[in-house]
Amino acid sequence: MSVFTHLVVELGRLLEPVLAESATAAAIVLFTVLVRLALHPLSRAAFRGATPVAGCLPVLLQLPVFFLVYQAFSSADELLAHRLFAAPLGARWVEALGQGGLFGAQGLVFLGLFAAIGVVAAWSAVRGRRAAALAAASAPVVPAGRGKAKAKAGAGVAAEVSAEQQEVMRKLGGVLPLLSFGTLITAAVVPLAAGLYLLTTTAWSVAERAWLQHRAATAGAVRSSP
Repeated sequence: MSVFTHLVVELGRLLEPVLAESATAAAIVLFTVLVRLALHPLSRAAFRGATPVAGCLPVLLQLPVFFLVYQAFSSADELLAHRLFAAPLGARWVEALGQGGLFGAQGLVFLGLFAAIGVVAAWSAVRGRRAAALAAASAPVVPAGRGKAKAKAGAGVAAEVSAEQQEVMRKLGGVLPLLSFGTLITAAVVPLAAGLYLLTTTAWSVAERAWLQHRAATAGAVRSSP
């Protein structure tokens, strides 16, 4: 805990000449970006489907980091006085509501955070539904009696799926993206600093996946071109 606190404080001091009292908040964003950069090779492996474990590791490895941020801004006296604009980084939304109400100085900071998380969640939901719809539409449907799905020979050809599997893909494509909005609930009950971490890492995840999908599509187009 002390190592994390020291790192955030030092990053805040570096940013303070530019960002003044919001420097520590910016330090949390920068710290989150550094964590995600370190995890990027695992995310790339997960996207390629290298191993089943690779898909879980980026998420699991972030849990201790989130716990550190949560604990540091719940109990570390050295950090509790730092602010993002008018709101202390250790404050929760319910506390902000008691300091001027929903549209008070602190309440507006939380509303801004929630709005940003909502935008990222909506972006994730739209992309998730679109990807699921494309996957379901591009997979040729075969009769259920033919058994398990088979992969077609050659690059860029979709695997065959049964009608039942295609229906499952369609339903999951409509439900799973909505889970992105669960971040809003979490951000409403954790310290503001932890909410900033959630916003940054969620935005990174969506942007990273969009970039990986774009690279994969570009590579596929190059391979298929004469």
